[in-house]
This record gives sequence, structure tokens and C-alpha cells, in this order.
Amino acid sequence: MMTLTNDERFQFCDQLTRRNVLKIGALGFGFGTLGLPDLLRAEAPANKKSPHKALINIFLGGGPPHQDMWDLKMNAPVEIRGEFSPISTKIPGIQIGEVFPRIARVMEKCVVIRSVVGSVGAHDAYQCMTGWSARDLAFIGGRPSLGAVTAKVLGPVDRAVPPFVGLTETTRHVPWSDAGAPGFLGASQSAFKPEGPGMADMIPSANIAGGRLTNRKELLASLDGLKREADHTGKMVAMDAFTSSAFNVLTSSKLVDALDLSKESPEVRARYGTGQPYNYQYDGAPTANEQLLLARRLVEAGVRCVSLTFGRWDSHGQNFNLVRDHGTKLDQCLSALIEDLEHRGMLDDVTVIAWGEFGRTPRINKDAGRDHWPQVSCALMAGGGMKGGQVIGSTNRLGENAETRPVHFQEIVATLYRNLGINPLSKPIIDPAGRPQPLVENYLPLPEVV
Repeated sequence: MMTLTNDERFQFCDQLTRRNVLKIGALGFGFGTLGLPDLLRAEAPANKKSPHKALINIFLGGGPPHQDMWDLKMNAPVEIRGEFSPISTKIPGIQIGEVFPRIARVMEKCVVIRSVVGSVGAHDAYQCMTGWSARDLAFIGGRPSLGAVTAKVLGPVDRAVPPFVGLTETTRHVPWSDAGAPGFLGASQSAFKPEGPGMADMIPSANIAGGRLTNRKELLASLDGLKREADHTGKMVAMDAFTSSAFNVLTSSKLVDALDLSKESPEVRARYGTGQPYNYQYDGAPTANEQLLLARRLVEAGVRCVSLTFGRWDSHGQNFNLVRDHGTKLDQCLSALIEDLEHRGMLDDVTVIAWGEFGRTPRINKDAGRDHWPQVSCALMAGGGMKGGQVIGSTNRLGENAETRPVHFQEIVATLYRNLGINPLSKPIIDPAGRPQPLVENYLPLPEVV
């Protein structure tokens, strides 16, 4: 929370007390306490882009079963095929799993990738957020996520709205709640997380609201005193013109309004659903359907990248019951998001992707589950100006390996950068040692969708 308290025991010559401290906390950034002015300062060189391109990155934490979702294997033996039947979609010749009838109706806007390869097998969100292994450049902080790079390269659309927001909720298996790390770009490019302390940081404390500091000029005058202390002691980062931009965030209602679902009509909220009850959550994320609605509202307000984790797909047991539950809920909110973006004229500018860290074993285990299978996985994309209504790649009869057109994680990430307006090959970013680092490693955006 933003606080300015008074302690008469310690005063400076300008009558500003030592306890008159501006506290623009971590804003949920996750790397200790980070001043909002520092974030805005780091974003300053970036130019605003028009039109506003954006990404909604939906991580299906735990590894969704490709052969029960977008790549059913009806010619495989029963111990591999599973319990689901395929259904036809709006595009002749394309079939998907029976729990996704609403996705089937908007398939002309979607791209299904059935042959995602290159998984390092890690049980976390890192590769879906960056395209890289967590081991890459770990000695300098690791590779930055899509959201962090976007914030750094493009900057904010609106100074009152963070360019990168993470809606991921805290999970007991912590790596599934990764909203996308800033890596070597540093904490100033972290995702804003609008929950817990982050939300409190956006609301001025009652004593300020009560009139003691109702005038921004009065507040900035106090900040000038703090700046003098900082310059004298060296204990604080000097406050400059970016401080006023920080207060634009804190005093603007734009972000708070975007996070307020009560401003949506009951009809729209009903289309997305709630995803409750949260079944099969265990140590993972809830099936919080309304987070996809929040993502649309945030993008509409000016956010460039929204990341979230939907469900807990680590189906070592009860795989088919889990897919019926999670899949049905995902079908409702993901199709609603795609239709909503189209209705608002945003779909060509906003890319939506739903994917996980790996696939599941072809063979069903003794607990009616499927285990980890990094050899191949799947993804569903929509929007972003891409050519929809197609399937890319295929797996073999048993769903074991990519048989045609293997698609590497980094090809997908390169496509996401391209859709955001960032050339992944010609736009290296500089690491702390001053060396240019590529966004992807010699992978081009998917030519099928361009």
C-alpha cells in the first residue's frame, strides 16, 4: 500500500521526517521490493506501438494429454486409445476430442499443433514462458520470458497500465505458478501480479485519501525531500521524473477497473463460466475460467502480455475424469475468449495460446492415468492475424512421436514474438555483460500461419 507516515522524532532541515517514506511496494513482482519508478525508468526508451498487439499465454500446468484433446488415436489399441471419441469441427476434415464442442465451432479461428517437440521434460512453466530451458544462461539470471521481453522492447501502451501482467495463482507445486520470469533483464521487467500485496499497492491508504495528501503536488514535494535524503545517504535509488509516472499508475482507475469483473454484464460472465468447483486441483492451479475474462479486460486496458495457469493436468491417475472436468471448463472459457475478442474487433491483434510443458504417455497406466511424455505434445493457438482453420503436424499411430512437421517450442515462441510485432531474429537483447542475446535460437515463425 502507498503510505506516508509521520514520526516527529527524526526530522531533517526541510521538516521532512525520516519516517515520511514513500512505499510503492513490490507490486507483486516476486523479486523482493521493487520501486515502481524503477520499472517505469527501465521501460522509458521503448516506443509505443500502434495498433496494440498483445498475447494471452495460457499454461496448462502439468502436461495435458495430447491424445485425449486435439490428437485422438482411434486406430490405436484400447490401452492407448482411451475413452474419448473425436468430434467434427467447423473445418471439414479436422476432428478434436469430444469434450471440446465449443472449440469445434470456432475452429476456423484456431490453429492446432499436434507435433510440438523440443521439451526438456521439466515439470514447470519455464519453457512455455520463454522457449528455453531453465539452464540457459542461468549464471546471469536465465532467459527472460515473453512478457518480460515485450515489456522491455515495446514498453507500456499506457503509463497507467503495466505492459506485463501475471494472473497465475500461487500453487503448492511452485513452478506451475511461474508467470514468466524476467531473467537477466532484472526484476524491473517482472510481471505485475494483481493479487495479495500487489492489489494493496494500488489503493492509497486511508489517511492519504482523507485529505492529508490529496494534492499530487504536495505529495511530489514530499518526494523531493526524500530525493534529497537519497542523494545524501545513497541508500535509495534517486527519484526523478519517473516518480510522477508511478503515481499515474497508482492514482489511475484504469487498471483497477480492468480487474473489476463486476463491471462485466452477467451475460458475458456466464459465457465464460467460473470453472467451479475446482476439481483435481491438488498441488496445482484452479480451473479459474474468469481469469480468461480478466485477461481480455487487461488487454483491452493496454496490457501487452497476460500469462496465467489453468488447471492441473498432471494426470498420473484418473486421466479421463480429469480431462472431462478440465477440458469441459477450458472449452467454455477459451471459446468464449476467442469469440469475445472477435466481437470486439481485437482478435487479429491478440494472440491466444494454450499449451503445457509436455504430453502424456500413449499407454494408459494401471491407475487409468497417463504419465510424463516429453517426446511430443500439443498446442492450440488463435488470433494474432494468423491463418486459422488448420492443423499443423501429426504424430504416429500410437501418438508416440512427431511423424510429420515437428514444431519446436522455439518456433512457437518465435511466432508469438512476430505476432507481437517483435522480429525474433533481428531484435537481440543485451545481457548484463553487454552481450547481445537472441530471443530464439535460429528458429523462424511458423510459415503456415503467416
